[in-house]
Amino acid sequence: ERRQRQMCIRDRAYLGKNGFPGAIIGLSGGIDSALVLAIAVDALGADRVRTVMMPSPYTADISWLDAREMASRLGVRHDEIAIAPIFDAFRAGLAPQFAGLAEDTTEENLQARIRAVIWMGLSNQHGHLVLACGNKSELATGYSTIYGDAVGAYAPIKDVPKTVVWELATWRNAIAEERGETPPIPPNTISKPPSAELRPGQLDSDSFPTYDLLDAVLDAYVDRDLGSAAVIAEGHDPALVHRVVTLVDKAEYKRRQSPPGPKVSRRNFGRDRRVPITHRWREDT
Repeated sequence: ERRQRQMCIRDRAYLGKNGFPGAIIGLSGGIDSALVLAIAVDALGADRVRTVMMPSPYTADISWLDAREMASRLGVRHDEIAIAPIFDAFRAGLAPQFAGLAEDTTEENLQARIRAVIWMGLSNQHGHLVLACGNKSELATGYSTIYGDAVGAYAPIKDVPKTVVWELATWRNAIAEERGETPPIPPNTISKPPSAELRPGQLDSDSFPTYDLLDAVLDAYVDRDLGSAAVIAEGHDPALVHRVVTLVDKAEYKRRQSPPGPKVSRRNFGRDRRVPITHRWREDT
C-alpha cells in the first residue's frame, strides 16, 4: 500500500509540475501496463488518462479483450491501432538488407519501436505524457527494447520487481472489492503467463527462470549489493547467478537512457546504484 501511494503521489506531482494535461499508456493486456494504468487513474483521474492498444500479428485475442475490458472498467479513452501494415512496410523496405537472414530479435524490436513512434506521435499531437510500463526486473536484465517499449517520459513502476507488480495488482483489486467497486484489473491479466507477444508462442519463461527465482537473485545482487559469491552462498544456483549478474551488468547502457521514475525500493537504479556504462569490468569476471 505504501508503494502504491508513493507512486500515485509522485506521478501526479511530475505531470502537474511539468504542465502536462494528462498521460497516455500503451495498454497491451499484460500485467505491467495494467498496473500502470490503475496507478495513473488513481493519481490523475480517468479524464486525464488515455490508452492505446497496438496489436501486432502475434498479439493474442485475449490480450485485445483484456485491454478493452480494463479500459472500460476504469472509464478511460481507449484506441486501437493495428501495427501489422506498418510492420509489413518496414520489412518490405528492409528486405534487401535482410536478404538471406533468418528472422530474430530484429523483427521483434521493430514491432516495439513502431509502437514507440505511435506513442510519441500521439503525445506530440495531444500533449499527453507517455508513461513507460517496464518493471525493475526488466530494467535490471535489459529485457526491453531501447527506443521501443522503454520509451516514455516517466516510468511509474521502474523500481518495482515483477513479483511485486503481481502483488500490487492483486492488492489494488482487493481494495476495490472492499469499497464495493469493480476491481480495475481483469483477473485474467493477473493470472495469465507474461509474454511480450512479439513472436509466435512467446513467453517470458523462454528467456528467464521463474520471476520468483529471478527477483530473489536481483534482490541480493542489486538491492543488497552482494557479490556473486555471496549470492551463491545464500543458496542460489551458481549458473543462474552468473547469468543474471551478466545480464544486469551488460544492460547498464540501456538503463542510462531510461526515463525517470519514483524510488520505492531500498536501492534503485541511477541514484543509488551507479556502475560503469561499459561492462568489461563485470563483477563475476
